[in-house]
Amino acid sequence: MKWGVVSVLVVAAIAGVALSIHPKPSRPVAPLAVGEPAQPLPTAPSDWHGKIGYKALDARFKVMMTDPSMTGLAVAVVEDGRLSFVKGYGVTASQDGRPVDSETVFRWASLSKTVSATLAARLASERLFSLSDTLGGFDTSLRLPGDAQNSLTIEQLLSQRTGLGKNAFDGRLEDGEDPATIRRSLATLHTVCPPGACHTYQNIAFDTITEVIQDRTHQPYAQTVEARLFKPLGMIGASIGQGGLTGAKSWAKPHRQGHVLPLSDAYYRLPAAAGVNSTIVDLALWMQAQMGLRPDVLSPSVLSDVQRPRVATMAPYGRLPIARQLKNSGYGLGMRSFTYKGHRLIGHSGGVSGYRSTMMFDPATRTGIVMLWNSDANLPFRFQAEFFDRVYDLPFQDWLELKNGASAADPGEVS
Repeated sequence: MKWGVVSVLVVAAIAGVALSIHPKPSRPVAPLAVGEPAQPLPTAPSDWHGKIGYKALDARFKVMMTDPSMTGLAVAVVEDGRLSFVKGYGVTASQDGRPVDSETVFRWASLSKTVSATLAARLASERLFSLSDTLGGFDTSLRLPGDAQNSLTIEQLLSQRTGLGKNAFDGRLEDGEDPATIRRSLATLHTVCPPGACHTYQNIAFDTITEVIQDRTHQPYAQTVEARLFKPLGMIGASIGQGGLTGAKSWAKPHRQGHVLPLSDAYYRLPAAAGVNSTIVDLALWMQAQMGLRPDVLSPSVLSDVQRPRVATMAPYGRLPIARQLKNSGYGLGMRSFTYKGHRLIGHSGGVSGYRSTMMFDPATRTGIVMLWNSDANLPFRFQAEFFDRVYDLPFQDWLELKNGASAADPGEVS
């Protein structure tokens, strides 16, 4: 798994990969509790401390970046609850892009569902509504076959149990139709199971929670997220909507196989399902909060509501090799859970044209990884298994399987 430093740099140079450099101090990590001092970001090798071999991990990411499917990547690792590693790789754009660093903003895509579902659980804990309330009691545009919106609960909506076929009418959204209009037309579809009975992943229907939250808070959804989650958690680079991406000083443009793609606003029109942008540090702060390290913002009962699996699912990641190792897959409130080689993991991933994201952590050890990248590549999804093999001190397995053979050997710790 670990190459020597010279070998890695040669491979990176041949591929023309732009490695990130941090010539000035990065912003400090927001304290995990009121009164705690802020700590500098662990962006340099001298700051990487823990049981995980971070120099070898860094070398492995550099090898992954030699693949033509990758353009830019930001990574952060939390070990034993502590932010222990932050690094950027590659560039924000294939032509005239700047190096990716801790301040580069990416899209979260469907990882945004963890935000809206967590916000809903918190608002429920504050008695603005109940997770057992039916959607018919709110002013929403959702219409389901047989008027099932009148019996479907918020809990069933957020655990993806509408009964609709997977990704219902996403194509119409991508063609430019208004989400509220599409939600009203969902009533014309046939269900694949009775509402509440099975897991069928949705985007347009899921975003109904935006309307539920606005109905009870009487303010825009993005404003509620900012006030209740982003600001108190210190997620200063997080935002909702396309303007939050393109208005950032450093933002990653979407790519496919090294070519820049047009920036689509389709899924931004579903803010609860796919509207969040942030830096990798903000996503790491979000993961720490989901680990239970910010009970002042997210109580243990709220996190239990979010992370407790409500329905069994197929393993994520389709035909990728990692999918075969994820057992007991379940979906909570906008959050996935599964076991990997006997260990329970929690997280979610996302993907829209030219962007991917992922968060996966072990709640028992409070150790996990977050990654954001500006391409359609699947390699970071694969790498999650390699990361947890290292966390659990398991034998090396080459999960990247790069065609050029560059990743075939475990290089050991790098000095």
